[in-house]
Formats: sequence, structure tokens, C-alpha cells
Amino acid sequence: SALFNFQSLLLVLLLTICTCTYVRAVAPSIVDRNKDGFLGVFWKCARIGEKRLSPYVALACVAMAVNLVL
Repeated sequence: SALFNFQSLLLVLLLTICTCTYVRAVAPSIVDRNKDGFLGVFWKCARIGEKRLSPYVALACVAMAVNLVL
């Protein structure tokens, strides 16, 4: 389970951020209509991956890839 392994939890979080950002770039109406409630988490992940923290997300993805390869 990803909840008990920190590396797996980070991987799931990074994949969620990247996936939400991609879906918002392709079809923004899907993500933008769900800003409140439980599905608002995906909107927030898309916002994190877009502009505000995208360099940090990219560095985290590269670090995770290097960690998985080694």
C-alpha cells in the first residue's frame, strides 16, 4: 500500500499532480468545474503542477526517476 511506504506515497502524489495538470491542459472544463468538495483536490493538484510550483514538481519527478533507476 502506498500509505505505508514514503517513496510510494511520493510517487502517487507526483503522478496525481502530473496527470491532473495534463488533463487540465487538454480539457480544462473537466477539472475546472470541480473546484469544491472532494474533487477539488484534483483542481488543486492541477494548479500546483501548472505555474506556481512546476519547477519543483519537475525536479521532484527527475529525482524520483533517478531514485527508481538506481
